Amino acid sequence: MAMRKTMHRSMMQVNVRRSDLAAGMYQKAFGAEFVARHPYDDGTFMHAELDVCGQILSLSELPAGQAADPGNTMMFCLHFGKGREALVQQAYDALKDGAEIGAPLGPNDYSTFHFCLIDRFGVNWCIFV
Repeated sequence: MAMRKTMHRSMMQVNVRRSDLAAGMYQKAFGAEFVARHPYDDGTFMHAELDVCGQILSLSELPAGQAADPGNTMMFCLHFGKGREALVQQAYDALKDGAEIGAPLGPNDYSTFHFCLIDRFGVNWCIFV
């Protein structure tokens, strides 16, 4: 009998400049709390984990000299479900400052309340009910 393939967990991982500021913004956007943090002396993170509604968002400081590619080919999509419009609004209010808005807050073909943006740290988000 073949051994069943399993994994302990999966995480969303972002590598950004000023990971300390990004963590604060994501805490505000999602009411997230740290579940792990390993800071550098300057307060940025070698590794940190935030609990975002039961899912882990992991952050690390982008290494010096490594180019940032804002909004690259990966997008974090968070589907909260009907009745959770307040969570989507909270996230939008926190993430929109300095962001490149791809789709403003409102209805679209698949959701009555959604938005897409690339936040000021270069992370691409699609959040909806």
